[in-house]
Amino acid sequence: MLIAVAVNPRASFGRARHAGKDAAAHFRAAGAEVLLLCADSYAGLAQAVKDVLESGVDALVVVGGDGMVHLGLNAISGAGRQVPLGIIPTGTGNDTARALGLPLHNLPAACERALESLADGGRMIDAGRITAGGSSRLFAGVVSAGFDAAVNERANDWHWPRGKIRYQLAMLRELASFRAIDYTVTADGERWQQGAMLISVANGQSIGGGMRIVPEAVLDDGYLDLFIVSRLSRTGLLAVFPKVFAGKHVGHPAVQLRRVRTVELSAGNIMAYADGERIGALPMTIEVVPRAVCVLA
Repeated sequence: MLIAVAVNPRASFGRARHAGKDAAAHFRAAGAEVLLLCADSYAGLAQAVKDVLESGVDALVVVGGDGMVHLGLNAISGAGRQVPLGIIPTGTGNDTARALGLPLHNLPAACERALESLADGGRMIDAGRITAGGSSRLFAGVVSAGFDAAVNERANDWHWPRGKIRYQLAMLRELASFRAIDYTVTADGERWQQGAMLISVANGQSIGGGMRIVPEAVLDDGYLDLFIVSRLSRTGLLAVFPKVFAGKHVGHPAVQLRRVRTVELSAGNIMAYADGERIGALPMTIEVVPRAVCVLA
């Protein structure tokens, strides 16, 4: 059994800097041959993962957060062959791992879960495909295009504080200047104009380390979930957002939820994020890809 273990290149500066080596040691102790993949950048790591997948491995395990899941998912998709994806969640958000019920910040337990699932054949889940500017990529969790994406943009520029508090502080800072956005939305062929604070398209349930924007989302139901927060005052938006952590915002009159297979989003000068990674500006098309990847969960 040959397992490739890919480590977040930023982890060397954080509390999880030894997680890659520890995961590799755990898999070796279980009898696996391990290729430990490290690089100075995401681009370098993506190329290293691509090369290993082309040479052939029994599983790819990513060590880090949602950005590493994003990297692994797209690497496997580009390889053209189904390789199981394992996740050792050591990042800040870990929203995909949370949706899969994986042990968070418990490396031995996460490694054991991956090995057990590999022996059982893994679990097939859906993904979303984003098409924009003539190229496409997959995502596992959520595409954010609005206030939540602007918060992500601000939080990613900060190196301190670490953890969920950084996202929460960035949210408060962004709120001071944010204005509602005029979108054009086409969902499963139905087109309309939408004034909104944010629009997200979700495969998973949460963003930002547990903000349950779509608490009823299912990873393998063949649908995505369209989440819209209509035009609100800053005070109104501030009142809604704390409820999102517990998933209690769903009944709010400004919140719309809709199950979809394809969404087209357009708006002026709006940047989109997926799995916490910067994707690019709208417009873009987002569609479900049923049973896109086998995960070790």
